[in-house]
Amino acid sequence: MQFVPDTPPVPGELAALHAVNARLCATNAELRLVVQAKDTEIAALRGDVEQLRAQVADLAARVMQNSKNSSRPPSSDGLGKPAPASLRKKTGRGPGRPKGQQGKTLKLTDRPDHVIRHEPGCCGGCARDLAGAEEAGIERRQVIEIPPVTAEVTEHQMIGRRCGCGTVTWGQAPTGVRAPVQYGPRAAALGTYLWHGQFLSRDRACAALGEMFGCAPSPAALAAMARKIAAFITPALDVIIKALTAAGVAHFDETGFRVAGTLAWVHSASSGKHVLVTVHEKRGTEGMDAAGVLPSFAGIACHDAWKPYDSYHDVAGHALCNAHLLRELTAVTQTGTEDDVIWAQQAIDALLALKDAADAAREAGHGTADPHIIQKQSRYFTDAAAAGIVINAARGGKLQKKRHALATRMRDRAGDYLRFAADLRVPFDNNKAEQVIRMSKLRIKVSGCMRSMTGAETFCAIRSYLATATRHGIGWLDALTRTAEGNPWIPDTT
Repeated sequence: MQFVPDTPPVPGELAALHAVNARLCATNAELRLVVQAKDTEIAALRGDVEQLRAQVADLAARVMQNSKNSSRPPSSDGLGKPAPASLRKKTGRGPGRPKGQQGKTLKLTDRPDHVIRHEPGCCGGCARDLAGAEEAGIERRQVIEIPPVTAEVTEHQMIGRRCGCGTVTWGQAPTGVRAPVQYGPRAAALGTYLWHGQFLSRDRACAALGEMFGCAPSPAALAAMARKIAAFITPALDVIIKALTAAGVAHFDETGFRVAGTLAWVHSASSGKHVLVTVHEKRGTEGMDAAGVLPSFAGIACHDAWKPYDSYHDVAGHALCNAHLLRELTAVTQTGTEDDVIWAQQAIDALLALKDAADAAREAGHGTADPHIIQKQSRYFTDAAAAGIVINAARGGKLQKKRHALATRMRDRAGDYLRFAADLRVPFDNNKAEQVIRMSKLRIKVSGCMRSMTGAETFCAIRSYLATATRHGIGWLDALTRTAEGNPWIPDTT
């Protein structure tokens, strides 16, 4: 075996190696800093991506919003109105009038106002003159027509008589006849009926009166007529407020209303045969208190989840609108994750099952739905809410926060949402209140806005009066005419 002797070190080699190693260590440290900076940048970018994803999801959810899955009105759907997606189940009933239901058609009257006989000129067979021939029968045809109607002018002459003592005594004008020239109560009632009853614009209501009856009041005159009628119905409104305050179950709602270029709020309260519509500058408790019902109401208040309603603690209970809830849950099934779809659909199924049970119990004359169904479906509902809370506990992004808040509200207000099943006096939804308040939206759609708060108050007073009259079977024109005569119809509270 042969050994190789050690190679003598090269002068300066070790120092050179140390220098190279130092440079490598410095480069490595620089690269570590670069990598660390890149990691920090990547983490920040990932955060930005997650934030952008959340924003995109939120924007996508907004784009998908419509009148079926949110509180947006149907008018906002535009030309892209969604296809019908009702949660109602098929009943098997076809379109048209159900079998057995009495139909309506025009019938001949035995007391026509005018009878015109049309005689044949000659025989259709031999052309012989039929004058004096035997009458073989009559075929009756009646035409219902509205004759031309023209406004009448009645002049009242107050006569002055001079007594022998020199005193001149004048006759008294009838009640309500104060001006040299004025419109009568029926003209005022017709103008108000067209303007606030049938929602013509004020100018068109005046034009319609002119074309139909030959008298076209100015827009200012029509506004004065409406204010006079609104003042006369104050006693009726007081009776309506008392009836609503004493009701066992009442519906409440509010909506925006443009007045004098600013946003005001229309508040509604309704129960049974009584309806109250008011307007106020505020949406919350200040406006609700001014309406005069909720501060003294001791029944069950049906409304949406608008928080100020919950500040009235003297009520017997609150019943939240499930139509609103179903729209919120439908939105979750359309925009949420697969897990979100499961809990939201479970809650929807539970609500609809309880509704069917309540409807069946109501038809059977019971006071509550089947207790077993209530217990089972209520548990499904609360379990769905609990699942929604857990799934969205991270609350990352607006959609998760919104779903978490929804599930939390369902858990905390389950008794108020499901009250309709245990107490059949309580409806499933608050649609009755929304139907009342929808008329104010129609007024704004026609007129754009009310020019003054006084005009808005006049409109709301008249709508309260007409809606209540309808529920009592009183015709609008009759009620308005009586009011314009100074003898308003007062609703019965018995």
